[in-house]
Amino acid sequence: MLFSCLLFIPSLGLASGKTIFGLSEHVGLPDLGLQLPAKLDTGAQTASLSAWDIVHFRRDGERWVRFTLGLEDTDPVIVERPLARTSRIKRRAGDVAEDDKTYTSRPVIELDMCLGESLQRIEVNLTDRRRFEFPLLIGSSALTQFGALVDPSQNFAFHEPGCAVADTDE
Repeated sequence: MLFSCLLFIPSLGLASGKTIFGLSEHVGLPDLGLQLPAKLDTGAQTASLSAWDIVHFRRDGERWVRFTLGLEDTDPVIVERPLARTSRIKRRAGDVAEDDKTYTSRPVIELDMCLGESLQRIEVNLTDRRRFEFPLLIGSSALTQFGALVDPSQNFAFHEPGCAVADTDE
């Protein structure tokens, strides 16, 4: 009886339709024509992209942001995207600023992301991640959209993002 139960357990992962990724993966950003290394962090709720010189502005009555993509050792990449919303991110215990706020406000944009074989539209907050190893962090909300399971014993389980992106030129 125990043996037959043990044989059934591996099939649970297959039936769930989940994909196993490592702690870090290459992520395609087709909207920006880029591929970036990302940290997959189940302890974070949202996705964060490294950005600086963030400027809010209006275009045709809509709220937008312009920012420099926070990639070191490359030519500056200036990006303009509609603002989806502004998020409030809880600060860690040692990060409380002089204003005593326990949160920080961050602009949120939407980007198409390719992780493994899956292409999803993900909300991403913008923050300066230059002090971190990875310019992109993928949190639990996005991991859920991707149907992802994270295996902490692996890194870069998928060597390249493999999304088939349809050609939209007509």
